[in-house]
Parts: sequence; structure tokens; C-alpha cells
Amino acid sequence: MILGLLKSPPMSPRLLRLKNSALFGSLKPLELKIVDGLMHERRYLPGEIVFDEGDEGQALYLVMNGRVAIRRGSAGERQHVADLGPGNFFGELALLNDAPRNAQARATEDSELAVFFRADFLSLMETDAVIGYKISLALARQMAQRLGEWKGPPELLETP
Repeated sequence: MILGLLKSPPMSPRLLRLKNSALFGSLKPLELKIVDGLMHERRYLPGEIVFDEGDEGQALYLVMNGRVAIRRGSAGERQHVADLGPGNFFGELALLNDAPRNAQARATEDSELAVFFRADFLSLMETDAVIGYKISLALARQMAQRLGEWKGPPELLETP
């Protein structure tokens, strides 16, 4: 009976999605709840632009449901960079600096995205260094993996 009381309650589908992402996979349930409290939910219709190339980068996006295409280049000659589905994240450089976006992100179907703003990430780094460290390490690992897998032209190397 006591063991049943000590069990943690099952995670919500949203927390499970966060837990199953490469970015937040190392977080404990309580840490996930803290991060989830900082994230904002946004919904996009098919064809709707999440951000455009050249926009100020302010947040990282995690695909909760739906699909997002990442494209780069002028409007008439956009080059496909990636097609992202649930569990994938993009725009991570915005957590680290305020450089303009180097690609466009556009929903290709009804999509639900969790948005993690730079200001919230920096605040988290100050208030809970352990969580900030875990997320930063996951970001670094993901960027290193992308660098190791890259086969395209160098000018497309940066993620949006």
C-alpha cells in the first residue's frame, strides 16, 4: 500500500511528448513540469509561417503535433532544408543569441508547437542551473550531431 502512495502519478501526454524529445529527455518529472510551465503553446494552420528568414530569433520551437518545413533562400527559389514532425525542435540558436533567422519555418499541416522563449531560458539558467545545464548539454549534443551528419553546402549548415 505504501509503495502505491510513493509512485508518481502518470505524466500528461504533453509532458510525455517533452520527455520523449531529444532536448528534454534527460529531465526528471519535476524538472519537466518546471520547463513545461515556461513553454507557450501556439497553433498553426497549413501554409502558415512560424517565422521567416531574416526575422529576429527569440525562441526555440518543439513540434508537439503536425509538421513544419524548414526552407531557405529567396521566395521564388527556396531550398528545402528539413521536414520536422512531433518531437523535433528547431530554432534552437535563438536560445543562445539574437541573430536573425537564417531560414523560414512553415507549417505544412495543422500543427501545435511548444515555444520556449530565450528570456525564459536565460531566467531558468539563473534560477535552476541544473535544468539549464541539462538543456544546454542536449542542445550542444544535437548541434554536434547535426554537424556530423551534414552533407549539404556550408552556407546551409546553421539551423534556423
